[in-house]
Amino acid sequence: MSDVVPPEVRPKPVVPAKPPNVGAPSPSSHFPLQGLGLGGGGVSAPPPSAIPVPIGSHGPSHVSTHGIGHGGSHGGSHAHGIGHGGSNSTSGGSTLLGYIGIDTIIEQMRKKTMKTGFDFNIMVVGHSGLGKSTLVNTLFKSQVSRKSAGWARDEKIPKTVEIKSVSHVIEEGGVKMKLTVVDTPGFGDQINNDNCWEPISKYINEQFEKFLKEEVNITRKKRIPDTRVHCCLYFIPPTGHSLRQLDVEFMKRLSHSVNIIPVIAKSDTLTAEERQEFKQRVRKELEMGGIEFYPQKEFDEDMEDKSDNDKIREAMPFAVVGSDKEYQVNGKRVLGRKTAWGVVEVENPNHCEFALLRDFLIRSHLQDLKEVTHNIHYETYRAKRLNDNGGLHPISSDTQESNL
Repeated sequence: MSDVVPPEVRPKPVVPAKPPNVGAPSPSSHFPLQGLGLGGGGVSAPPPSAIPVPIGSHGPSHVSTHGIGHGGSHGGSHAHGIGHGGSNSTSGGSTLLGYIGIDTIIEQMRKKTMKTGFDFNIMVVGHSGLGKSTLVNTLFKSQVSRKSAGWARDEKIPKTVEIKSVSHVIEEGGVKMKLTVVDTPGFGDQINNDNCWEPISKYINEQFEKFLKEEVNITRKKRIPDTRVHCCLYFIPPTGHSLRQLDVEFMKRLSHSVNIIPVIAKSDTLTAEERQEFKQRVRKELEMGGIEFYPQKEFDEDMEDKSDNDKIREAMPFAVVGSDKEYQVNGKRVLGRKTAWGVVEVENPNHCEFALLRDFLIRSHLQDLKEVTHNIHYETYRAKRLNDNGGLHPISSDTQESNL
C-alpha cells in the first residue's frame, strides 16, 4: 500500500481586531502612524481590504493611503482624512489652497463704473423763499442751482407750477456724476393751490414712461438714459406750529412714486427748543396721516440696515440751513449765515443738521436711493403700465398715462 499523503494545511490568515467606536473614529482608535508608512518601526502598511470603513461611507472604493491630516475628509474615504477628524463636505464652504483672485471683482466693478459714471436726479419742492437753490448749491459745493442756468430773480411768479431742470457734470476724486436738479417754481405760491402737485406727479411719471419705452424696445440701447427722479427734497416752512394741509396732501399723494425726504428750511429762525418741538410735531402728523418718507421701514434688508435707518428716522425731518457764502470763524473759513449776534455755521452739527442730511443723502444712501427708485417705484409703475396695456407689447409714442 502506498502512503496516503495528508492534505496541505494552510495557516488561517490573521484577521485584525475590530477597533472600538467604528462609527465615530477617534485618533486613538486608528492605526499607529508607523503602520501607514509615516516613519517609525518600519512596519508595512496593511492592505486596503484590512482598513476599517466608518459606518455611513460608501465602501472601500476611492481609498488613499498617502498621508494623514491634510484638511479632513472631502466626501470620500480618504485615509488622509482620518488624522484630525475634520469634515469638509461638498455642501459646505471650501478653503482655497492658493490665491485665485476673486477678491479683484470689486476692483473690476469699480473700474467699470468709473468709466461709465453715475446719474443722480434730485427734485426740490417748496414755495418761494425757502432757500431751495441755495441748499442744493451747499450740498454739492458747486453752482448747480437754477441761478447758474440764467434764472432771473425778478421774474414774476408763474401762474401754474413749472418744471425746470438743470444738469451738470461734477467730478471729485476721478469720479464723475451727472447731477440733474429739478426745480418746481410756483408750487404753493398761489391763493388757490388745489391740485398744484399734479404737474409734479405728471413729470415723475413721464420719466418712468421714457425709461419704459426704451426698455421694451426690440433693439435697446446699451445704457438707457436715466432721467427718473431718485430723490425729492420737500421743504417745510419753519412755522413752528404744524404742517399745512398742502404739505400733507403733497407727501401723501407722491410718497408712492418718489423717495420723499422732508426738511425744515431755514431752521436758524427757530430756537433749539422750538426746533425740537416742531420736529416731533411733524413726525407725529406724518405718522397720523399714514405718510411714508424715505427710508421706509419695509425696505430695511437686515438688522444692521434697520439699526442705521432707525437713527435716521428719529432725526427726521432734518432742520437745515443753507449758504454759499464763507466767513472767517476762529481762523477758519466756514460756510454760514451772518447775523447780528454771530455766524450760523452750516456744517456745524451744533447749529443745524445740514451735515447729517449731506452724509445721509450722498455718503451713505445715494446708491440705495437709486435702487429703491428702480426696484420699487419704477417697478410699481411698470407693472401697472404693462397690465393696463394687456401685456408686454410695443408702446406707442402718443400713449400717455397721466392718471397713474
